[in-house]
Amino acid sequence: MFENQKILILGFARSGYEAAKLLIARKNSVVINDNKDKEKHDASKIKELEDMGVQFVFGGHPDDLLDSSFQYLIKNPGVPIDHKYVLKAKELGIPVINETEMSYLLLPKDKNIQLIAITGTNGKTTTTTLVYEFLKAAGKKVHLVGNIGYPFCSFLNKLEEGDIIVDEVSCQQLENLDQFRPNVAILTNISEAHTDFMKTYEHYTSVKRKLFKNQDKNDIAILNLGNDESLRITKGISATVKYFSSKSQINGAYIQDGAIYYYDELVVRLKDIKLVGMHNYENIMAAIIAVKEYGVSNEVIIQVLKEFTGVEHRLEFVREVSGRKFYNDTEATNIKCCQIALSSFNQPIILFLGGLERGQDFMELKEYMTSVKAILAIGQCRSRVKEFGDSLGIPTYEYEFLKDAMPKAWEISANGDIILLSPASASWDQYKQCEDRGAEFKTYVYSLLEEQ
Repeated sequence: MFENQKILILGFARSGYEAAKLLIARKNSVVINDNKDKEKHDASKIKELEDMGVQFVFGGHPDDLLDSSFQYLIKNPGVPIDHKYVLKAKELGIPVINETEMSYLLLPKDKNIQLIAITGTNGKTTTTTLVYEFLKAAGKKVHLVGNIGYPFCSFLNKLEEGDIIVDEVSCQQLENLDQFRPNVAILTNISEAHTDFMKTYEHYTSVKRKLFKNQDKNDIAILNLGNDESLRITKGISATVKYFSSKSQINGAYIQDGAIYYYDELVVRLKDIKLVGMHNYENIMAAIIAVKEYGVSNEVIIQVLKEFTGVEHRLEFVREVSGRKFYNDTEATNIKCCQIALSSFNQPIILFLGGLERGQDFMELKEYMTSVKAILAIGQCRSRVKEFGDSLGIPTYEYEFLKDAMPKAWEISANGDIILLSPASASWDQYKQCEDRGAEFKTYVYSLLEEQ
């Protein structure tokens, strides 16, 4: 499979680069097309691939590039689902897949490779990282791949007998999966998101269900019993289902008397967990169910959870300065994520809110604002944030840039306060990516530490 064929890779990102190297090594003819100009890409990587025989087409998508001579179109997950090449490929009967599907199809069938795949609207990166850390601490040979930033195909040549792959799978990746079949699949939760990319909520939920479509009773599906949408979209799946719940004692993983239990066995007490928030306890329960399938002990789980402070930029504890605790939740680019963050604290909160104007309804935060003592309205939609804060009677200060708002947050804060960047907004009005916004926030916090 994938040998001596002509393949078009649409999008020259990290996964496109790794896929091209693999495909060239398998004697394929590879063309990479990217809308950006050549000068905006890594020149050394371009030269490396050109020396290997890869052809590049930069600066647009010529109408005559894709024709029936191609056997596959490998689409970068970020490319729109209705891109003209995607539509044309379907007309020509050319399979449209992505690097994840290609990698799955190339897994060595004789090495008993185990695949754990995680998706969901929120919490998938934290859950994926926890599964990986639990397995690694237990001494398992494990690889972290997928949407978390490591192309699946870059690990194919490293796999040995019985290795475990932990794969974070986004809805954009699920869009072009067909034969992908994980041994263990986790759906953390489902709520409305990514409708700008997926076009409709119905389509969004249908691609999430695809994670389970090829599983049978010998495979495990892990679901959130407290999330009705997760249960609705997975109705009738063939896998053996195991549940977690933060709301009631169940036959699965649950919380009772300040501890997490797994089938009535006490695993870890909440006081021993460094992460905060019920949403994180749900992520932990999902991860525990997954790794119990591979014999990970409670002692290992406790050891990891005593040290694990979270994934960078996702409700990440940065530092405590003069009694004020700073949390970087720049990945909260939608209202739901901000709701989760606000629900995680009982202390007074000074909240940074705003960013790219997408028509987000900040009034959906109203019932979660009871601990918020002040709002720093930032970014393109700052005037609407100011209106929202004023309507609730919460002192709200308006700044275009985060860096200008930070001194005000320090000025109005007190010992015991939480200073929280959870903007409920994308960052593209001012930043290339939301991680840059989080990095700026953290840089300021570190400068405060130096001053104290």
